[in-house]
Amino acid sequence: MTPKSVDLLMLLKLAGHALETELSVRLAAIGVTPRAQCVLANALAEERTQSELAELSNLDKTTMVVTMDALEKSGLAERRLSSTDRRARIIVVTDEGREVVAKARQVVDELYEDVLGSLPARQGEALVDGLSGLLEGRLAGKVRCDNPPRRRAVKAVVI
Repeated sequence: MTPKSVDLLMLLKLAGHALETELSVRLAAIGVTPRAQCVLANALAEERTQSELAELSNLDKTTMVVTMDALEKSGLAERRLSSTDRRARIIVVTDEGREVVAKARQVVDELYEDVLGSLPARQGEALVDGLSGLLEGRLAGKVRCDNPPRRRAVKAVVI
């Protein structure tokens, strides 16, 4: 297959959509969405503001607010005033949220292992290495665009 005969963007979109759909179904069984799981896992890593988490989770401000409203309503996270900046809100994961993150981590690990395990080992490793290389190299920079495509919620892969 030559670069001219493949629609790389469509392959990536279809694979991403299929993976995100399956992850959504599996995470729904424990009462969380992929977006919420991403925010919670990133919030556990260290003390971060709502804005920092939005950036790390590849969420726009409005989507982050809606996500945090849902997480607070379900008792999985809380917004607290920052001790260093009274304008900022720190996101704190509750004990219940920590339990959900642990369960979600297992779900994510099992799915990724299953998906990558469906390929020969070399292909699975090459896929992850290749995508990581693109995101750290050629596709790492922001391109100036007057009408950019809408950002999707899933960017950060929590490992």
